[in-house]
Amino acid sequence: MLVAGFSSWSHAASPTFSHPLDITNPLHPFPPGAVKVFAGSKDKAKTVIVDLYKADTRTFQLAGAGVQCRILQETEFEGGKLSEISQNFFAQADDGAVYYFGEVVDEYDNGVVASHEGSWLVGGPTMPGDPPETPNASMPGLFMPANPAVGDTYKPEDLLPVVDETDTVKAVGKAVGVPAGRFANAIQVLETSQLPGAPETKWYAPGIGVLKGKTQGERFALIASTFGTP
Repeated sequence: MLVAGFSSWSHAASPTFSHPLDITNPLHPFPPGAVKVFAGSKDKAKTVIVDLYKADTRTFQLAGAGVQCRILQETEFEGGKLSEISQNFFAQADDGAVYYFGEVVDEYDNGVVASHEGSWLVGGPTMPGDPPETPNASMPGLFMPANPAVGDTYKPEDLLPVVDETDTVKAVGKAVGVPAGRFANAIQVLETSQLPGAPETKWYAPGIGVLKGKTQGERFALIASTFGTP
């Protein structure tokens, strides 16, 4: 079962995906062709993150059936230089929860791919462009519940020692201001991990998804998007 036993929120042990590409979850919407831009800092260097909600899809095998996933491409720049490009794969279950089927990570050093650290995929590498060493996850992680409430705990990533993340909803109904605007009814989520690293706090708003995040030595906030005004 994907959700931790102590969570006050529960979902089906084996989610069903009748229309996985119809991602209507308000806290993680997916309009193909949309773009979001974030700015921030990491270890005192300026950062820019560009999220591209791609129109193409990828199919994963789960319990003997194919599940189509949307692809979110994240491109990160640090100190004016390309630092990472990742392809992230999402599908919505019939109960409205969004599941994470993995990611392919390219980390760059002086313009050259230097590592694929953090990559993982449901079913492992199956496409020509997948790093051959990509770990195989048997199940997707729960990325965003349909109706998150304070105290809910869930795991977007659960593949130690490669990736591990536990999310806890700390607040709902928040008003959050970022350079792109002020958003109502946002939720605040605390991300922790069994792997080394400080906890991270993120805020998500209906109709826009993630707005900003901060952790030790790092922060980012939405500065522009094609999602419309708050």
